[in-house]
Amino acid sequence: MVPIAYEPAAPPPLVCIDPGHARRADLSVEPIGPGSSVLKIKDGGGAAGESVVNLQISKKLRRLLRGRGLRVAMTRTTTELTLAEGGNIARARFCNRRDADLMLRVHADGSTDPSRHGASTLYPAWHRGWTSDIYRPSLRAARIVQRTLVRATGATNLGLVRRSDLTGFNWANVPVVLVETGFLTNPVERARLTSSGYQWRLARGLARGSARFVRGRL
Repeated sequence: MVPIAYEPAAPPPLVCIDPGHARRADLSVEPIGPGSSVLKIKDGGGAAGESVVNLQISKKLRRLLRGRGLRVAMTRTTTELTLAEGGNIARARFCNRRDADLMLRVHADGSTDPSRHGASTLYPAWHRGWTSDIYRPSLRAARIVQRTLVRATGATNLGLVRRSDLTGFNWANVPVVLVETGFLTNPVERARLTSSGYQWRLARGLARGSARFVRGRL
C-alpha cells in the first residue's frame, strides 16, 4: 500500500504590529526611501504620552489577534525601542524579514488646535521602486481597517490619507497602514485614548479589520 503524502499546513497569517514612537525621541536622520538623498528624523517623539498609549493599544490588539488564530510580531514590547538600528527603516525591515501579511502601525495624533478629533488611516502613495508593489493591497487594507475601527469606536471618521513622506512606508515590502486612533491633544479624546475600556474598543476594531484583510475577506 502506497503511503499518502500530505502537504504541511500553511502557517496562519502574520500581522506585524508597530506601536508608534518610543519613550525617547531619536533626532538622528535616515533616508526617506531606498537610495534617496532626502533625510528624515528617525523618531520625533510624537504627542505627549503617545508611546505609552500606542503600546497599550497594541498589546490588547496582539491578544485579540492571537485569539483569532493569527500570528503576531511586534516591533517593540516596551516603551524603549529595542531594535538594534532604531528608526523607521528598522521597523519596516523587522516586518519585511518576517514576510508579514500586514504591517499595522498604531499611532495617536496631535495638533496645535485642541478641538481637532477623530481617527484616520494612512496608506503609502504610489512610488515606482518603493511602494509600487504594495500600494494596492495597502490601500485595500486601509479601507477595511478604517471602516472597522470607526464602527467599533464611534470615532469621527477622518477617512484615508495618502502619504509619500513616511519612511516606514517607503521601506516596507509588505502591505502597510498607519492608524491615527485619535488626538491626544484634544482633552476629551485624550481621556478616551488613555482609558482601558476605549483601548479595547480600538483593539477590537483593528483586530477585526486586520483579520478580514489578511484572510482575504471583505
